[in-house]
Amino acid sequence: MEEADDVAGTFATDGALGFDPIVFLRALHDAGSHAVVIGQVAGIMHGSMELTGDLDLLWDETPEQAHALRNALAAAGCTHLPDLGRSQVAYQVSSAGGDLCTPALPWGDMDTASCLARAVSARDPAGFTIRYAALEDLIQMRRALGRPKDHRRADELARLCP
Repeated sequence: MEEADDVAGTFATDGALGFDPIVFLRALHDAGSHAVVIGQVAGIMHGSMELTGDLDLLWDETPEQAHALRNALAAAGCTHLPDLGRSQVAYQVSSAGGDLCTPALPWGDMDTASCLARAVSARDPAGFTIRYAALEDLIQMRRALGRPKDHRRADELARLCP
């Protein structure tokens, strides 16, 4: 995640205005996507109190999942479909944006492919499922990135561990 910085994707940016990931999360479910929420939205789902302005996802790069992602992106208002052949690509839908990442993206010594299998899920009251990174995986991802905001968020998440 070389392109990430310490401010982008935080609630302090203009990108946070109007941020509502629910529309895209529902579109992912409806399209049959198995993408896993990572980053700070996953942190919030585990109890983090720090707000964010982006929705980052990890997906498995299979043709079936690429098709599901494209369908979800289109359903959520994406007008310029991203190149899903890259290990990390930015996307923008009507009420959210962020990065689509694959296990090919280097995360230090971390095997992110296994995070897909260990993902946990929550059922929204509207009837759709949201898959997100397990707490231990999310902490490890944060530490692997190593930016100040990631260390701060990893420390907060570590305090939430049972």
